[in-house]
Amino acid sequence: MKKQSILFMVINMNVGGTERALLNMINEIPKDKYEITVLMLEKFGGFLSFIPDWVKVDYIDGHDQFKPLIKKPLHLIAFDYLRELKFHYFFIYLILFIVSKMTKEKSLFYRYILRNYPKPSEEYDIAIAYAGPMDFISFFIAHKVKAKKKIQWIHFDVTKIGFNTRFAKKVYEYFYQVNVVSEEAKNCLVKLTPSLKNKIFVFPNLISKEMIIRQANISEGFKDNYNGIRILTVGRLSFEKGQDIAIKAAAKLIKDGMNVRWYCIGDGIAIQEYERLIKKLNMKEHFLLLGSDSNPYPFMKQCDLYVQPSRHEGYCMTVAEAKIFNKMIICTNFTGAKEHMDDGKIGKIVPVNDPERLYKGIKEIIESNKLLFLDKDNLIKSPKTTN
Repeated sequence: MKKQSILFMVINMNVGGTERALLNMINEIPKDKYEITVLMLEKFGGFLSFIPDWVKVDYIDGHDQFKPLIKKPLHLIAFDYLRELKFHYFFIYLILFIVSKMTKEKSLFYRYILRNYPKPSEEYDIAIAYAGPMDFISFFIAHKVKAKKKIQWIHFDVTKIGFNTRFAKKVYEYFYQVNVVSEEAKNCLVKLTPSLKNKIFVFPNLISKEMIIRQANISEGFKDNYNGIRILTVGRLSFEKGQDIAIKAAAKLIKDGMNVRWYCIGDGIAIQEYERLIKKLNMKEHFLLLGSDSNPYPFMKQCDLYVQPSRHEGYCMTVAEAKIFNKMIICTNFTGAKEHMDDGKIGKIVPVNDPERLYKGIKEIIESNKLLFLDKDNLIKSPKTTN
C-alpha cells in the first residue's frame, strides 16, 4: 500500500514547546505508513538533530531575502528604496503599504514577495502550517504548496499575541481544518473568527511518555549538591513566559527564610533583563539561569516543585511533561491551565502576573508538606497518542 505523505512547515527547530510537540507527533506516526517532510524557513535549532533520520528535511530557498522584508514595516522598506533612488521598488512598496493599511492584512504583500517562488511539483496528501499562527507560513501553505488537504495549527491563545483576524478569515478558508491545542484556546479563536467555527477543532499536543522517561535517565541533571527545596521552571526567557514574576516571588521566599533554590532552563531575548533583576534583588545564589537544554527531563525528575509563571500560553507542554514525573505543580491561570490541572486537583493555579500570589501559593504548598504527600491518583493522564 502506498504511504501517505505529510508536510509539516515550521520556522526552525529551536528548543521550544512547538518544536518539541512536533517531534512528539512525528515519533507517534508509523513510518511504515507515512512519509514525513519537515519544511523550515531557517536551517538551525537545538532540536534539529532530534528529527528522526527517516524524515525528509527541507528548507525554503531564498528565505534570507524574505526575512528582512517580513520583519520590517512596509513604509520603511519603501523609504529605503527611495534613499537608494530605486523609484520603481519605492512605488511598489508604497502601494503595498497603502493596501495593507486599508485591508489591515498583508496577504497581497506575501503574494508579491513570493511571486517568483515556484509551486513545487510534488503533491502531498496533507500539508500542515504547524508553526501557527505565523502569517507567512499560513500563506505559503495556502498558496505555494500542493496538497489534497491543508491544516492550520494554532499553539497559542490568539487573544494575547496580536492575531490578525482579517488575515485569518481570508487565508484560513484554504484550509480543510484548523487545529487548536486546548479547549480554552479554541474558544478564544472561535470568538474572533466565528465564520470559521465549523472547521476549528481541539487537538492537544501529544506527549511521548516513554521517550521522556527514557531521556530523563540519560543525563545527570542538577550538579550543585543543594539540599533544600528545588523549584524548576522550563521555558524561553521572554516576557510572556513570566520568569520576572518568578524572580520576584523567589525573592519573597528567601526573605521569609525559606530553604529554596529556583532553577530556570531556557534562553531568550530577556536574559539580560532577568540577569539585572536577579542582581538587583540579590538573588544570584538563589535563582539560577541554567541556559537552554534540549533535555530538561532529568531536572524535572529531580526537582521538588515545578512552577510555570507564564503570562499566556496555548497549551503548556512543560506542565504536561512535569506531570509525567508526578510533581506538585503551580502555574498561573493562563489559557489551558485548568485543563492541565483538573481545576487545581494536582497542584495550585494562581492569578497571572502576580508575584505576591505566586509567592504565597508556593509558601503554602511547602509549609503544608504537600510536596511529600502528593495524591498521585489525582494526576491527569498525559494526552493519549493518536494516529
